[in-house]
Amino acid sequence: METIILDEDILVYCITATSFPDGVQKAHEILHGLLPFDVHRKYFGLSWPDPMGNIIYKAAAEELHRGELSKHHLETKKIVKGEYLCIDIPDFMDNIQAIGAAFQQLIHDNRIASDGFCIEWYLPQDLCRCMVKMQESVFNLKI
Repeated sequence: METIILDEDILVYCITATSFPDGVQKAHEILHGLLPFDVHRKYFGLSWPDPMGNIIYKAAAEELHRGELSKHHLETKKIVKGEYLCIDIPDFMDNIQAIGAAFQQLIHDNRIASDGFCIEWYLPQDLCRCMVKMQESVFNLKI
């Protein structure tokens, strides 16, 4: 487990999966159908439990050019800047179960923020970075 720092907020546009885990792939397919693939674009999966304990999952991507995704009137979410705990999963398509195992480890760490969500950041070369936001340290708060 490592920590990384996001220096800026990332605004992402989302497609909600009809179910979890069965609807995840279809949500990503719909999202990718709306925009051209670009190695410079950031792609994500966002998830969290609803009050009934079901997992809400959203395939998400950032805009590279203003208006390319906002014209589709998609839901937006903000991945907020700050410190994140993360576990990298190389060749994730060959080991999808490792993503769930990574999040089980991450969400049981007592340093995570209670209002965050699980983030899959899909990086080049089939790397999935599993991330959860950390609580802000009282030493980092500005007074």
